[in-house]
Amino acid sequence: MMTIIMWLQALLLLVGTVAADDYVPKNVYGEDLQPCSSDGSALTGYTRSGSCVDQQDDAGSHHICINLSSMSSSGRNFCQVTGQSDWCSANMPCHENEYESCQVENWCVCQWAFASYIQKAGGCDAIQYIQCDAINMQALSAYASSSDDKHRVALQCIYTRCMQS
Repeated sequence: MMTIIMWLQALLLLVGTVAADDYVPKNVYGEDLQPCSSDGSALTGYTRSGSCVDQQDDAGSHHICINLSSMSSSGRNFCQVTGQSDWCSANMPCHENEYESCQVENWCVCQWAFASYIQKAGGCDAIQYIQCDAINMQALSAYASSSDDKHRVALQCIYTRCMQS
């Protein structure tokens, strides 16, 4: 856990050195945040920008990019595991053309739902693929500052999946 905290502190220091006017969202590597959705798939993001950006009015903090076209080890998708309606299998406006309809593939999910998903799926090894370069650094910051055990597990999962692969 100490390694994760040191890694996070270094990344937050790096991100914090950018002036507010020049702010570019960062991913878990401290690099520019990459798009979560792409051409041929449904457009994602709380703002439908294609990226898991931080938005003041986004109470769910949709910062985690997960591949919803893959399945967890139980054979169920994110929606099924978390008990949501099955929007994970829906068609929505396309990334490249909002007037066309595309299958949901990579999607920015709520960081708090992601933490519950890990628990309900049976651990980090049991969840679907996550796209590390499209996960917003804000999720790591929120998880690190939380005292909730589920959030610590989510932080460890991202670290394991993104930094040790």
